[in-house]
Amino acid sequence: MATTERPPSTGRLRAWMLEGLSDLAKQHPGPHAEPEPAHKGQRWWRVMCLTGVDYFSTLGYQPGIAALAAGLLSPVATIVLVVVTLAGALPVYRRVAEESPRGEGSIAMLERLLSFWKGKLFVLTLLGFAATDFLITITLSAADASTHLVENPHLTEALQGKQMLITLFLVALLGAVFLKGFLEAIGVAVALVGVYLMLNLVVVITGLWHVVTAGHVITDWSGALTTEHGNVFVMIGVALIVFPKLALGLSGFETGVAVMPHVQGDPGDTDERPAGRIRDTKKLLTTAALVMSCFLITTSFITTLLIPEREFKPGGDANGRALAYLAHEYLGNAFGTVYDVSTIAILWFAGASAMAGLLNLMPRYLPRYGMAPHWARAVRPMVIVFTLVAFLVTWIFDANVDKQGSAYATGVLVLISSAAIAVTIAARKAGQHGWTLAFGAISTVFLYTTVVNVIERPDGVKIGACFIVGIMLISLLSRLARAFELRVTDVTLDPMAERFVRDMAHRRIRFIANKPGRRDKAEYRDKAEQIRADNDMPEQEDFVFVEVTVTDPSEFEARLTVRGEVLHDRYRVLTLESASIPNALAALLLHVRDATGCTPHIYFEWTEGSPFANFLRFFLFGQGEVAPVTREVLREAEPDRDRRPRVHTG
Repeated sequence: MATTERPPSTGRLRAWMLEGLSDLAKQHPGPHAEPEPAHKGQRWWRVMCLTGVDYFSTLGYQPGIAALAAGLLSPVATIVLVVVTLAGALPVYRRVAEESPRGEGSIAMLERLLSFWKGKLFVLTLLGFAATDFLITITLSAADASTHLVENPHLTEALQGKQMLITLFLVALLGAVFLKGFLEAIGVAVALVGVYLMLNLVVVITGLWHVVTAGHVITDWSGALTTEHGNVFVMIGVALIVFPKLALGLSGFETGVAVMPHVQGDPGDTDERPAGRIRDTKKLLTTAALVMSCFLITTSFITTLLIPEREFKPGGDANGRALAYLAHEYLGNAFGTVYDVSTIAILWFAGASAMAGLLNLMPRYLPRYGMAPHWARAVRPMVIVFTLVAFLVTWIFDANVDKQGSAYATGVLVLISSAAIAVTIAARKAGQHGWTLAFGAISTVFLYTTVVNVIERPDGVKIGACFIVGIMLISLLSRLARAFELRVTDVTLDPMAERFVRDMAHRRIRFIANKPGRRDKAEYRDKAEQIRADNDMPEQEDFVFVEVTVTDPSEFEARLTVRGEVLHDRYRVLTLESASIPNALAALLLHVRDATGCTPHIYFEWTEGSPFANFLRFFLFGQGEVAPVTREVLREAEPDRDRRPRVHTG
């Protein structure tokens, strides 16, 4: 009796691991997918909450980090941060929203400005820092969430000394959710952000009331400031110096642009002119920046004046949880516990948002460059990779919020600096001299801040460099592994080219691969005579010449448009442009075969020089040893030898 053999467990596991892409990929389709209708989406204030789980959640640790970095000057340094936010980062990202209304962000802007391999390498470098930003968001948020758990008065005894285990558990739980399947829920984000901001408002109002009613607090603080720094100008100068250490408060702008496709916009919006989406995204960015600025100033003020300095230091009750400390101190442990739960929830969801950003960011670029293995298109293997890296980062930094701040700030500052540079270049190209000078000045401020942050706290750039090296190494190996892959997504022939193919289909289809030179009559005559002599063919055999012009060899996938022309009243020539000559020729041959049902033949001359050097020329510049590479591309694309187009080399 016949039995049905069950597939091996390894096969089922592999199928499960490689099943589809993330849910978010449906909302952020690849470059060849049809765009979503412009009218779909959510109101801008709801989408603001989606980016707010990342941006607003920094209130969980920002006041404590500011107090550690600036001490009594924390409120003054925070005012400097707010000025830079509203006068620098906000105008930059409002312009980024105009330039990339599909949510591509500043990286895509710079990608368009730079071509060839230098553009790809620059983008890969920025991706490394972006990966630093998102991964540290995951680990830092989990670490701060565990801090709120451990320091809660009801749980301190049970959880003391277990912060590392709790942080790893939260990171693992995040990975497990994405392995199961995760779709960003704007409704959940709205609830989390609404509750969290309301609780923070209660803490801020309570703190300000205690500051006002206890008049000596302000007097003591101002007196200590004068004693320590002398006068206002010295205070401002010192605040400008320590400001880079507070750069965590600038996070959220890149995410704010990335969520643009979720913004509803106007009914009349089109994919080319989404005016309503751009307008509402500017509202989103402006409102988020204003709300966050108000909270940054007020929270830094009350935490500096009401919390003893020793409590901010490692081991202190306010370390990594300054506002939670005030909530427990002035509003009781019941309210404080509610505040802790809200903070833990929004911090965990900020990690989820960062993971979703990672899973969308890498497929947006690497597959188009041919710099990602095939399994990287599936969400589950990437979740495992990112989770393991998050484990490593958590272990390296000992699940400590303060230690991770520099790496996080570096990633944030590099992305904001790149955005400022991108909009400066865009304004210059548009002939907007005033905006060019303004954005140039903003770029200088952010570059200064980035350099100072890197010099004082090099951990961030070291972590970023590790990600950059890893991404580039994997990208290079992937590009090498996929070098002989058929990379043409579509082939289109103009009417003259179709006429040539239909005519040849009545006989044997013969092409001559020709490197265009002077394109005079002698060039084509000599080439045809040489091919006939090399292959011992009779005089009456006719050919169609094929000439490929290499455009940007760093590109991987592209469409192919074939144009036909008759030169010198005799020679039929097909011309096409592509990033790679062998791939273009192979795609043309397969298209002609499928269109006519006939097996085409193509004739080459051997290329002089070292085979290894010619391969490098093909890999880097899209040309080189064309004949054998064309044959190899055809072999991989068509396993059936009988149906494979014929390649002849003389």
